[in-house]
Amino acid sequence: MATEQMKMPQLGESVTEGTISKWLVSPGDHVNKYDPIAEVMTDKVNAEVPSSFTGTITKLSAEEGDTLQVGEVFCEIEVEGSSQQSAEEEAAPEQSEAPEADQTKEDQSQKKRYSPAVLRLADEHSIDLAAVQGTGAGGRITRKDLLQLIESGGMQEKAAPVNAQAIKPEPVQSSKPKAATMPGDVELPVTPIRQAIAANMLRSKHEIPHAWTMMEVDVTNLVTRRNQLKDQFKAKEGFNLTFFAFFVKAVAQGLKEFPEMNSMWAGDKIVQKKAINVSIAVATDDALFVPVIKDADEKTIKGIAKEIHELASKVRQGTLKQSDMEGGTFTVNNTGSFGSVQSMGIINYPQAAILQVESIVKRPVIVNGMIAARDMVNLCLSLDHRVLDGLVCGRFLQRIKQILEGIDEQTSVY
Repeated sequence: MATEQMKMPQLGESVTEGTISKWLVSPGDHVNKYDPIAEVMTDKVNAEVPSSFTGTITKLSAEEGDTLQVGEVFCEIEVEGSSQQSAEEEAAPEQSEAPEADQTKEDQSQKKRYSPAVLRLADEHSIDLAAVQGTGAGGRITRKDLLQLIESGGMQEKAAPVNAQAIKPEPVQSSKPKAATMPGDVELPVTPIRQAIAANMLRSKHEIPHAWTMMEVDVTNLVTRRNQLKDQFKAKEGFNLTFFAFFVKAVAQGLKEFPEMNSMWAGDKIVQKKAINVSIAVATDDALFVPVIKDADEKTIKGIAKEIHELASKVRQGTLKQSDMEGGTFTVNNTGSFGSVQSMGIINYPQAAILQVESIVKRPVIVNGMIAARDMVNLCLSLDHRVLDGLVCGRFLQRIKQILEGIDEQTSVY
């Protein structure tokens, strides 16, 4: 018999850590290979982690709510196999420690990316994160870094001013609100999913210089065409032909013609993505998920409507997979479904822009010198000003406007 170690897998692009939201096994349980053993949450996806072995669970190395780095051991399984193989696997990390340490000194690009666990520990122990040397990828500060600092008692020295008599330390600003509660107030616990959303939004606002622009579009003909087709389409296809499908199709076409919009910031370079994979925001009562329509530029309006329907159903049924969340290059958010007419979206890191499609409303508009009631919609674009400028964004929105306003009775959804 041999003991094998299960390590935290990488659940998505650029994911460096995961939080154990729920254990599905206990020590002593027998599991087969590929049986789910834990639910793990990252800032991109909430997924079940399958066992890599068949055997008996001997140890759970983390508690529910603990955040672990990718590659960190989180449970041990007793299996039948070669003890020599296990020894080789255990020795492998030791061989890579020195090169990784050297790399950390050179690359500090991820130092200011903090996980919820790191922010929580820093807040609880009044640690100045700017003074901490991270050992994670790109100089990122890990939970282990803070625990070692706390155990060694060195955190006060790192956070202390050079001249304590001459400089009066300012009170530490907590990352968690300290509001006093009053009779009748209800305190709600922050769920792991909400913590991940908060961390991702905070990272986006801290690292990305957001800019914002808006364009008004006359979609009267689009509304007419969709209303002509919706009943027949639903009877034939079995799902709804939504306005949102028309907007996503127009955006995908615009991204193909303006590839600068389909880019990501990568520190010393800008990566222009070849695939046009449109992320769409789907909300539940307590969480927000961003599944992806892959190769949206190659799909018809009907194909996009079908994917929107299927992805939204997966989110609400809790069956969304890791693969459904990966590869997004540009996000379109249907804020109009809540009645919003103007909003400023937070960019879905590490993408370069997010487009908010607002509510379609009847407004008086001057057409050919006369006032007419038209169906109007606002398209609100948030952009990463490191990657994009107003000129290309303005032309991109103009092209989307042209596509949407060009829809007529001859427009096919197939």
